[in-house]
Amino acid sequence: MSVTDLLLGEFDAEMKTTRTTLERVPFDKQGFKPHTKSMPLDKLAPHVAELAGFGATILTTPELDFSTGPQRTRPPFESAGLLKVFDENVAKARAALKGLSDEAWTQPWKLSFQGKPIFSGTRFLAYRQMFLNHLVHHRAQLGVYLRLNDKPVPATYGPSADDTLGF
Repeated sequence: MSVTDLLLGEFDAEMKTTRTTLERVPFDKQGFKPHTKSMPLDKLAPHVAELAGFGATILTTPELDFSTGPQRTRPPFESAGLLKVFDENVAKARAALKGLSDEAWTQPWKLSFQGKPIFSGTRFLAYRQMFLNHLVHHRAQLGVYLRLNDKPVPATYGPSADDTLGF
């Protein structure tokens, strides 16, 4: 079994949970943040929606310099727009993932800003650390925002207090 085949199931599960989390965002709480150092909800949710596009970039390019790369357009803070951008990015990332050879996972990948390194390692580490773990981290933050606004938190790696499996 190829590395890609091993990762596809995980990718699909993480994207499904992420989409469910985005569906539950309270759009009437635009500037909400649980702490002064926290990212406001109207920045966090669009960031989560756009992160799958970063996964596609990692899987299809050898590097990215944020200062010279394509201009980012953050999705609007509204349900249809967030979900549309998320679904499009997931489709791009999944297609890129499906087409990746085992050899490509060991190729170097670099992230920088104005030539200063942020990350340098294998494409596999970039995919896991810079994309997938990053997405899961921010999705978990969204889960806290949901809980603090009395919105149901989706089951992730087991049931949540809101989405139980009958336990």
